[in-house]
Amino acid sequence: MPRFLTVLDVDSTLIQDEVIELLAEAAGVRDEVAGITDRAMAGELDFAESLAARVATLAGLPVSVFAEVSERLRPTGGADRLVEVVRSHGGVVAVVSGGFHETLDPLAGRLGLDRWRANRLGVVSGRLTGETTGPIIDAAAKAESLRTWAEEFGIPLDRTIAIGDGANDLEMMRVAGLSIAFNAKPVVRAQADLVVADRELSQVLAVMGLSSR
Repeated sequence: MPRFLTVLDVDSTLIQDEVIELLAEAAGVRDEVAGITDRAMAGELDFAESLAARVATLAGLPVSVFAEVSERLRPTGGADRLVEVVRSHGGVVAVVSGGFHETLDPLAGRLGLDRWRANRLGVVSGRLTGETTGPIIDAAAKAESLRTWAEEFGIPLDRTIAIGDGANDLEMMRVAGLSIAFNAKPVVRAQADLVVADRELSQVLAVMGLSSR
Protein backbone atom coordinates (compact mmCIF):
# COMPACT_ATOMS: atom_id res chain seq x y z
CA MET A 1 0.00 0.00 0.00
CA PRO A 2 1.37 3.49 -0.86
CA ARG A 3 2.54 5.54 2.11
CA PHE A 4 1.21 8.94 1.01
CA LEU A 5 -0.48 10.82 -1.85
CA THR A 6 0.78 13.99 -3.50
CA VAL A 7 -1.66 15.90 -5.72
CA LEU A 8 -0.49 18.82 -7.83
CA ASP A 9 -2.19 21.46 -9.91
CA VAL A 10 -0.90 21.58 -13.49
CA ASP A 11 -0.82 25.03 -15.10
CA SER A 12 1.83 27.25 -13.47
CA THR A 13 2.62 24.43 -11.02
CA LEU A 14 3.56 21.18 -12.75
CA ILE A 15 4.23 23.15 -15.93
CA GLN A 16 5.38 26.73 -16.44
CA ASP A 17 2.59 27.51 -18.88
CA GLU A 18 -1.15 28.19 -18.88
CA VAL A 19 -2.42 25.80 -21.56
CA ILE A 20 -5.55 27.83 -22.24
CA GLU A 21 -3.35 30.80 -23.09
CA LEU A 22 -1.28 28.78 -25.57
CA LEU A 23 -4.50 27.60 -27.22
CA ALA A 24 -5.78 31.18 -27.21
CA GLU A 25 -2.58 32.35 -28.86
CA ALA A 26 -3.34 30.03 -31.76
CA ALA A 27 -6.79 31.64 -31.96
CA GLY A 28 -5.32 35.15 -31.81
CA VAL A 29 -6.93 36.04 -28.46
CA ARG A 30 -4.16 35.39 -25.93
CA ASP A 31 -4.25 38.78 -24.20
CA GLU A 32 -8.00 38.62 -23.68
CA VAL A 33 -7.84 35.10 -22.27
CA ALA A 34 -4.80 35.82 -20.08
CA GLY A 35 -6.69 38.65 -18.39
CA ILE A 36 -9.60 36.34 -17.57
CA THR A 37 -7.20 33.66 -16.30
CA ASP A 38 -5.43 36.09 -13.96
CA ARG A 39 -8.72 37.25 -12.44
CA ALA A 40 -9.95 33.67 -11.97
CA MET A 41 -6.73 32.49 -10.31
CA ALA A 42 -6.78 35.50 -7.98
CA GLY A 43 -10.27 34.51 -6.88
CA GLU A 44 -11.98 37.50 -8.52
CA LEU A 45 -14.09 35.39 -10.92
CA ASP A 46 -16.01 32.13 -10.62
CA PHE A 47 -13.86 29.44 -12.21
CA ALA A 48 -16.60 27.68 -14.19
CA GLU A 49 -17.84 30.94 -15.70
CA SER A 50 -14.33 32.08 -16.53
CA LEU A 51 -13.53 28.71 -18.10
CA ALA A 52 -16.62 28.90 -20.30
CA ALA A 53 -15.70 32.42 -21.40
CA ARG A 54 -12.15 31.42 -22.27
CA VAL A 55 -13.07 28.19 -24.04
CA ALA A 56 -15.65 30.03 -26.15
CA THR A 57 -12.82 32.02 -27.75
CA LEU A 58 -11.30 28.77 -29.08
CA ALA A 59 -14.26 27.83 -31.29
CA GLY A 60 -13.17 26.78 -34.76
CA LEU A 61 -9.58 25.82 -33.94
CA PRO A 62 -8.50 22.56 -35.63
CA VAL A 63 -7.66 19.61 -33.39
CA SER A 64 -4.09 19.74 -34.73
CA VAL A 65 -3.59 22.57 -32.23
CA PHE A 66 -3.36 19.99 -29.41
CA ALA A 67 -0.15 18.50 -30.79
CA GLU A 68 1.29 21.94 -31.45
CA VAL A 69 0.60 23.13 -27.91
CA SER A 70 1.77 19.85 -26.33
CA GLU A 71 5.18 20.31 -27.96
CA ARG A 72 5.47 23.79 -26.42
CA LEU A 73 4.68 22.79 -22.83
CA ARG A 74 7.55 23.34 -20.41
CA PRO A 75 7.54 21.19 -17.29
CA THR A 76 8.52 23.23 -14.25
CA GLY A 77 12.11 22.69 -13.19
CA GLY A 78 12.39 19.69 -10.90
CA ALA A 79 9.08 18.11 -11.98
CA ASP A 80 10.75 14.86 -13.06
CA ARG A 81 12.78 14.79 -9.84
CA LEU A 82 9.73 15.38 -7.68
CA VAL A 83 7.87 12.47 -9.25
CA GLU A 84 10.92 10.21 -9.01
CA VAL A 85 11.65 10.95 -5.36
CA VAL A 86 8.04 10.80 -4.17
CA ARG A 87 7.59 7.42 -5.81
CA SER A 88 10.94 6.16 -4.47
CA HIS A 89 9.65 6.94 -0.96
CA GLY A 90 6.49 4.92 -1.50
CA GLY A 91 4.26 7.80 -2.54
CA VAL A 92 1.66 8.21 -5.27
CA VAL A 93 1.76 11.27 -7.57
CA ALA A 94 -1.41 12.59 -9.15
CA VAL A 95 -2.44 15.83 -10.83
CA VAL A 96 -5.79 17.51 -11.26
CA SER A 97 -6.20 20.35 -13.70
CA GLY A 98 -8.62 23.03 -14.75
CA GLY A 99 -6.91 22.57 -18.13
CA PHE A 100 -7.53 19.84 -20.65
CA HIS A 101 -7.00 16.10 -21.08
CA GLU A 102 -6.03 16.67 -24.71
CA THR A 103 -2.70 18.20 -23.68
CA LEU A 104 -2.34 16.67 -20.20
CA ASP A 105 -2.52 13.00 -21.26
CA PRO A 106 0.78 12.97 -23.20
CA LEU A 107 2.55 14.94 -20.45
CA ALA A 108 1.28 12.65 -17.69
CA GLY A 109 2.52 9.65 -19.62
CA ARG A 110 5.98 11.16 -20.06
CA LEU A 111 6.29 12.05 -16.37
CA GLY A 112 5.00 8.68 -15.17
CA LEU A 113 2.15 10.06 -13.08
CA ASP A 114 -0.11 7.61 -11.26
CA ARG A 115 -3.41 9.44 -11.79
CA TRP A 116 -4.61 12.58 -13.54
CA ARG A 117 -7.85 14.39 -14.27
CA ALA A 118 -8.78 17.45 -16.35
CA ASN A 119 -11.51 19.01 -18.47
CA ARG A 120 -12.29 17.86 -22.02
CA LEU A 121 -12.87 20.12 -25.00
CA GLY A 122 -15.77 19.59 -27.37
CA VAL A 123 -14.84 18.68 -30.95
CA VAL A 124 -17.06 18.33 -34.01
CA SER A 125 -15.73 17.56 -37.48
CA GLY A 126 -12.14 18.06 -36.38
CA ARG A 127 -12.65 21.53 -34.87
CA LEU A 128 -13.20 22.83 -31.36
CA THR A 129 -16.79 23.73 -30.57
CA GLY A 130 -15.94 26.43 -28.03
CA GLU A 131 -17.42 24.35 -25.20
CA THR A 132 -16.26 21.66 -22.79
CA THR A 133 -17.81 18.21 -22.46
CA GLY A 134 -18.46 16.29 -19.26
CA PRO A 135 -18.02 17.50 -15.67
CA ILE A 136 -16.15 20.76 -15.08
CA ILE A 137 -12.97 20.36 -13.06
CA ASP A 138 -13.37 23.27 -10.70
CA ALA A 139 -12.30 23.76 -7.08
CA ALA A 140 -14.85 21.28 -5.73
CA ALA A 141 -13.88 18.66 -8.31
CA LYS A 142 -10.22 19.07 -7.40
CA ALA A 143 -10.98 18.43 -3.74
CA GLU A 144 -13.14 15.43 -4.63
CA SER A 145 -10.37 14.01 -6.83
CA LEU A 146 -7.94 14.13 -3.91
CA ARG A 147 -10.46 12.35 -1.66
CA THR A 148 -11.24 9.74 -4.33
CA TRP A 149 -7.59 8.91 -4.99
CA ALA A 150 -6.81 8.74 -1.27
CA GLU A 151 -9.65 6.26 -0.81
CA GLU A 152 -8.60 4.26 -3.88
CA PHE A 153 -5.07 3.79 -2.56
CA GLY A 154 -6.09 3.36 1.08
CA ILE A 155 -4.27 6.51 2.18
CA PRO A 156 -5.63 8.53 5.14
CA LEU A 157 -6.30 12.19 4.34
CA ASP A 158 -3.74 13.24 6.92
CA ARG A 159 -1.11 11.62 4.68
CA THR A 160 -2.08 13.60 1.59
CA ILE A 161 -0.32 16.67 0.21
CA ALA A 162 -1.84 19.26 -2.13
CA ILE A 163 0.34 21.63 -4.15
CA GLY A 164 -1.14 24.54 -6.08
CA ASP A 165 -0.94 28.17 -7.09
CA GLY A 166 -4.45 29.51 -7.73
CA ALA A 167 -7.73 30.13 -5.96
CA ASN A 168 -9.32 27.03 -7.49
CA ASP A 169 -6.72 24.92 -5.65
CA LEU A 170 -7.79 26.12 -2.20
CA GLU A 171 -10.53 23.53 -1.60
CA MET A 172 -8.24 20.57 -2.24
CA MET A 173 -5.56 22.27 -0.15
CA ARG A 174 -8.02 22.50 2.76
CA VAL A 175 -8.86 18.80 2.45
CA ALA A 176 -5.23 17.65 2.35
CA GLY A 177 -3.16 16.87 5.39
CA LEU A 178 -0.51 19.32 4.16
CA SER A 179 -1.01 22.20 1.73
CA ILE A 180 1.86 23.82 -0.16
CA ALA A 181 1.57 27.09 -2.09
CA PHE A 182 3.92 26.92 -5.08
CA ASN A 183 4.53 29.94 -7.34
CA ALA A 184 1.24 31.03 -5.84
CA LYS A 185 -1.13 33.99 -5.87
CA PRO A 186 -1.34 36.00 -2.60
CA VAL A 187 -4.72 34.49 -1.66
CA VAL A 188 -3.17 31.01 -1.81
CA ARG A 189 0.04 31.89 0.01
CA ALA A 190 -2.04 33.35 2.84
CA GLN A 191 -4.00 30.13 3.39
CA ALA A 192 -1.44 27.40 2.70
CA ASP A 193 0.41 25.51 5.43
CA LEU A 194 3.73 26.08 3.67
CA VAL A 195 4.97 28.35 0.89
CA VAL A 196 7.66 27.55 -1.68
CA ALA A 197 8.72 30.74 -3.43
CA ASP A 198 11.28 29.29 -5.85
CA ARG A 199 9.91 28.06 -9.18
CA GLU A 200 11.72 24.75 -8.74
CA LEU A 201 9.60 21.74 -7.80
CA SER A 202 12.48 19.81 -6.28
CA GLN A 203 12.44 22.46 -3.53
CA VAL A 204 9.08 21.05 -2.46
CA LEU A 205 10.77 17.81 -1.45
CA ALA A 206 12.52 19.47 1.47
CA VAL A 207 9.30 20.86 2.95
CA MET A 208 7.75 17.42 2.49
CA GLY A 209 10.58 15.99 4.57
CA LEU A 210 11.95 13.92 1.68
CA SER A 211 15.57 13.64 0.68
CA SER A 212 16.19 14.45 -3.00
CA ARG A 213 19.44 12.49 -3.07
